[in-house]
Amino acid sequence: MVKSIGIVLIAGLPALAQDTGLSAERIRIHTRFLSSDVMEGRGVGARGGRLATEYIAAQFALAGAKPAGENGTWFQKVPLVGVETTPEARLSATAAGKTVNFRWLEDWVGSSLEQVPESRLDAEAVFVGHGITAPEYRWDDFKGTDVRGKVLVLFTNEPASSDPKFFDGRALTYYGRWTYKYEEAQRKGALGVIIIHTTPTAGYGWDVVKGSWGREQSFTRRAAGEPALALASWVTRDAGEKLLALTGRSVDELLKASESRDFRPIPLGIRIRGVLPTRLREQDTRNVAALVEGSDPKLADEVVIYSAHWDHLGIGLPVNGDNIYNGAIDNATGCAILLELARAWAALPQKPRRSALFLAVTAEEAGLRGSEYYGRHPLVPIAKTALALNYDALYPLGRVKDVVVAGAERTTVWPLVQQIARRTELAIKPDPRPEQGSYFRSDHFSFARAGIPAFSIERGTEFAGRPADYAQKWFEKFNTKSYHQPSDEFQEDWDFTALEQAAQFGMLIGLEVANQNGLPDWRPGDSFHRQAEPPRAGQSGQAP
Repeated sequence: MVKSIGIVLIAGLPALAQDTGLSAERIRIHTRFLSSDVMEGRGVGARGGRLATEYIAAQFALAGAKPAGENGTWFQKVPLVGVETTPEARLSATAAGKTVNFRWLEDWVGSSLEQVPESRLDAEAVFVGHGITAPEYRWDDFKGTDVRGKVLVLFTNEPASSDPKFFDGRALTYYGRWTYKYEEAQRKGALGVIIIHTTPTAGYGWDVVKGSWGREQSFTRRAAGEPALALASWVTRDAGEKLLALTGRSVDELLKASESRDFRPIPLGIRIRGVLPTRLREQDTRNVAALVEGSDPKLADEVVIYSAHWDHLGIGLPVNGDNIYNGAIDNATGCAILLELARAWAALPQKPRRSALFLAVTAEEAGLRGSEYYGRHPLVPIAKTALALNYDALYPLGRVKDVVVAGAERTTVWPLVQQIARRTELAIKPDPRPEQGSYFRSDHFSFARAGIPAFSIERGTEFAGRPADYAQKWFEKFNTKSYHQPSDEFQEDWDFTALEQAAQFGMLIGLEVANQNGLPDWRPGDSFHRQAEPPRAGQSGQAP
C-alpha cells in the first residue's frame, strides 16, 4: 500500500471541502460562454476552436496558473489532418445482376483514411460478425480467413454476455467500439469496412452517426507507406437490409449468427464499389496546458492531471434551422469544471507537494485525438504522472446524491476514492449504462493506455428531490434528441450544484494523491499497468 502523509488532510476533509471555494456559479458562467453561439460550436481547426482555446488559456492565466505548453506557451500543438468526404461520394453494392445505390447521408456516411484527394474501391464483401479477435475470451470472428483487399461488413458492439469473465458481462469492452473495428480491419489488410448501424448495437441513433461522420473528420497524419482503409463507413439499418437482401439474408439473421463462438466469416458474393472525393487540410489545433506548482522541491516535477475536452462539432448540417453544434453539456460543462478547479487549486494558501496539470484537450469527438497525442508526447513524463482525472458531459440538474467513477476500482487509488465518497456523503454507484462503453469513449482512456491511473468523475444517477428514475429519463431524452445535435444548448434554468460537487470530489482526490509519498498505480495484473509502451489498440480494458 502506498504510504501517505495526508492523514491530517483526510481527517480534515469536511473543513477542506468548504475552504476550496469551488463555485457552481462560476462553473455556470464558463459553461454559458463556452457554449454560446460566439464559439461556433468549438470546431477543431476552426475559428470557434481557436476562440475557445484562447478563452481557456486566458482563464488559466487569471487563475494564477503557469503556462505548461510548448516553448513557454499555454499550448501543445496537435498535428491533425482534416478529411471531409464531399457530397459527390458514391457507394453501391452489386450481386446477381442487381445493384443497390446508397444515398450519401440518408443511407451511408464515412471517410477514406488514405488521406488522398480521391479513393476508389471495387472489392468483394465479407461479413465478419463483430470483427473481433480476442484470444483471452477464446473469440475469433476471422477464423484464419484472408480478408486482404476485401470490404468487411460487420456490426459494432460485441457478443452479448452476462458473465463478467466473458467480454466483461454487460459492460462494453474496447473490442465493441467502432474505433477497434477499423483498427483490426486495417491490421488484417482489409480495403474497407461497412458498419451496419442499429441503435441497440451502437448505443445511439443514426442522427448521431450522421452528425459526426457526415462532416470533416480529424485524423493523425498518415506516415508514408502506412496502410489505411479506403473506406471507413456506416450504413443505416434499412440500407443494411437492402445490402443483405442481395444475398437473401437479413440484419436480424446475421446479428444472431454473430453471437456464436462458432461463427465463421461469410463471403456475401457482393461487389462493393465506391468513389470518395475528399477535401484535405492541415488542421491548426492544440491542447491547452496549465500548471500549478507543488510545494515539495523533490516532488514538484510530478503531477496530478485534470482534463476535459474543449471541442465539439462546430458548424454543421442544419437541424430545425440551427447549424451551430454548441456542445453545452458535451463538453462545456467539463471545461468549466476544469477552469474552476485550476482557479481553486491556484488559490490554495498551502500548495500540496506535487503539482497539478490542467489539460483542455482537442479532438475528443474525432476519437480522442488530442489526449491520444498527449499520451504519446507527454508534457510531463508518464513515469512522473501520478493520476489523471477527467470530466466529460455532466448534467446540471441540481444536487446529486451519488457519483460514478468507473475504472477507479482498477487502481490503487480506490480505497481513497471510497473514503472521500463517504466523507462527502456521496454514494459510489456502478456505471448505469455499462453497455455504452463510456470508459473507452472519453479522454481518460488515452491516459490509461499510456499507463497512467485514470478515470472520469461522471454524472450521478440520483438527484435530491427528484424521482429515482429522473436522471435516467433525462439521459434518454438527451441521448435521443440532443447528443451531438445543435439542441445541446445552454439552459438558464440549469442548476449547477452537481458540477460543483463533482469538482470538489475530484479536487479532494487530487490533493490527497498530490501529498502521498509514492505514485498510485493500476492494480497488479491490470492490462493498463504502468509500462514503457501503451497496450495494443485492441487490448481489452471511444463517441462517434
